[in-house]
Amino acid sequence: MVYFVGAGTGAPDLITVRGMRLIGEADIIIYAGSLVNPELLQYAKEDCQIYDSSRMILEEILEIMERGEAQGKTTVRLHTGELSIYGAVREQMDELDRRGIAYESCPGVSACFGAAASLNLEYTLPDVSQSLIITRMEGRTRVPERESIESLASHQASMAIYLSAGMLGELSVRLMAGGYESSTPAALVYKATWPEEKACVCTVGTLAETGEKYGITKTAVVLVGEAVGRREAKRSRLYAPDFETGFRKATDDET
Repeated sequence: MVYFVGAGTGAPDLITVRGMRLIGEADIIIYAGSLVNPELLQYAKEDCQIYDSSRMILEEILEIMERGEAQGKTTVRLHTGELSIYGAVREQMDELDRRGIAYESCPGVSACFGAAASLNLEYTLPDVSQSLIITRMEGRTRVPERESIESLASHQASMAIYLSAGMLGELSVRLMAGGYESSTPAALVYKATWPEEKACVCTVGTLAETGEKYGITKTAVVLVGEAVGRREAKRSRLYAPDFETGFRKATDDET
């Protein structure tokens, strides 16, 4: 059996309980060494075979999985963050399907949520934004035209932009072309939840300047939107006294 495990944002204690258990049970671990915190390997058993996939191609990764399956071993494929967001897992699963090898997924905490925790922010504030757009700039991997930065920025929602820290000048221009003001709150969070984390609050117009000042050119998530800069917000309806739920009756008491 192959288990795809999301390693979380970086801090070794932010992996899920299930993910930690699977690592501890694995006979083979293939981890993304360029991104996954190696401290997570402390949860592996002593005789576990550990491979760093950062210098491998897909076929080499699959060969290890296939060999392990033939030997009746449990393999953990340890990916950074959350598998379903820029995880490059589907291509591995497709090949395992072709080989008749069973697999399961264990979710992890993605960088945008680690970054939000570091800044103590909420993306979805009443009357500010009720949506979070997760996207990326086009680089070596193409982005569908309908998902351009300009198109998504036009919604004025909260945005978490991955894999774009090396293109902050262009990103800033395109965000403003889509409708954000240059003064719109933004943040650049490098290696969220790692010991070397840098969380820099700025504006859309100063993203490039901030990245240059703090030497951030990769391994960072860009956060954009009015919610990023809010330290006070309108009270939600959920806990309002006149808001009835299946667990609580509405009252007129506003104390």
